[in-house]
Amino acid sequence: MGLLTGETLGPLAVAVAIFLLLVDLMHRRQRWAPRYPPGPMPLPGLGNLLQVNLQDTLCCLTPLRRRFGDVFSLQLAWTPVVVLNGLAAIREALVHRGEDTSDRPRFPVMQHLGFGPHAEGVIFARYGHTWREQRRFSVSTLRNFGMGKKSLEQWVTQEASCLCAAFANQAGRPFNPDALLNKAVSNVIASLTFGRRFDYNDPRFLKLLDLTEDFLKEQSGFLPQVLNAIPMFLHIPGLVAKVFPGQRAFMAQLDELVAEHRMTRDPAQPPRDLTDAFQDKVEKAKGNPESSFNDDNLHLVVADLFFAGMVTTSTTLAWALLLMILHPDVQRRVQQEIDEVIGQARRPEMGNQACMPFTMAVVHEVQRFADITPLGVPHMTSRDIEVQGFLIPKGTVFITNLSSVLKDETIWKKPFRFHPEHFLDAQGRFVKQEAFMPFSAGRRSCLGEPLARMELFLFFTCLLQRFSFSVPAGQPRPSDHGVFGSMVTPNPYQLCAEPR
Repeated sequence: MGLLTGETLGPLAVAVAIFLLLVDLMHRRQRWAPRYPPGPMPLPGLGNLLQVNLQDTLCCLTPLRRRFGDVFSLQLAWTPVVVLNGLAAIREALVHRGEDTSDRPRFPVMQHLGFGPHAEGVIFARYGHTWREQRRFSVSTLRNFGMGKKSLEQWVTQEASCLCAAFANQAGRPFNPDALLNKAVSNVIASLTFGRRFDYNDPRFLKLLDLTEDFLKEQSGFLPQVLNAIPMFLHIPGLVAKVFPGQRAFMAQLDELVAEHRMTRDPAQPPRDLTDAFQDKVEKAKGNPESSFNDDNLHLVVADLFFAGMVTTSTTLAWALLLMILHPDVQRRVQQEIDEVIGQARRPEMGNQACMPFTMAVVHEVQRFADITPLGVPHMTSRDIEVQGFLIPKGTVFITNLSSVLKDETIWKKPFRFHPEHFLDAQGRFVKQEAFMPFSAGRRSCLGEPLARMELFLFFTCLLQRFSFSVPAGQPRPSDHGVFGSMVTPNPYQLCAEPR
């Protein structure tokens, strides 16, 4: 009794197959809409998953763009996705239609971290009240605590001095700079979020950085992409805990830091940092169920700022040093400009930028060439829109291929080579190009862009003021091809830092 026989299994299997086929047809109905972007034919159930390398998505998009044009569609399992390529299509969607394209899709794998209707952080928050409230708070609070001001500039240059001291301790021996760069940039974020810096050998600081690395590896794996595309697998008992232990541990470590910080807070005193300022908002919002200022969101906002602010900038600096050892002629020209404008005795300042066009060109070209977030963060349409004459229905996920702009062969003279002259005019003056969009564009562009630009210039010039960098003797020339993951990182390399 209660057992399925072979006779009953047959009709049941047919019924399940028909049900899944109907579900599949329902989810791909958008493809039949007039003027829907073209794309490869999807398979039942899987869509185009077998045609897309989820561990290196970027490599699949170029041939599809050649075949279908700047606006094309994919079906990832039951999720319809539109891919936008080229400056015109991306600007039309993100800038001219920003009100209709600033939503985010649901990321089912994020739910295990506590994301919910009023706890979405900033980066992955849906477009609406919660996002506006948190974006406005984050931008204004970071500005209040020094972003774009002399106070934060001094904090960054002080941290740069600590970084230079750590480089000097290597005594000219070969080393991989990644860990030290992570520590320095993390301390800038810590100064804004926790009002303090950590010693480079602090055990808890080292643990937090290790967990950040685990977090990155888990995010860039194949399984998270599949789980986002087919979220029913998330209901398998124990799977989430097994797949994402690093993310859970990272959040737990941040929660511990926030809890300790709260213990030292004096409500009678002005807020010391972003965490205090957020806690003040939580107190004022008590009893308001619509407010996004709550303890869960505090942890997520701090995680967003700490994680995104640290990893992107330190990765870009790692690219900068790699490109300097691969292009010693460029390194010498930067150092010559530093010597002429700043000298050896003074610390670099943001005000020096106006007199350092070549250095500015190099910093921008590093960002263009490195192209560390080539696909940005997915968007979703909040109403039917047209882009380049194609209809993208409401609720469609779309990906902006920023790499197609940063490496556009019709815009850049040498798109696949490191060429600082992309940002210089005939008179050697710095020129910022419209197609320079490493921070994306529109309403969801990176809120930490001013901080990132400050850090990149000050850390880079401080390091090149103090050291000459080279490939270690006897080691092969490192590759300038990146490794695609949650972002594009350099292949591991070593360098020597010789005091100037």
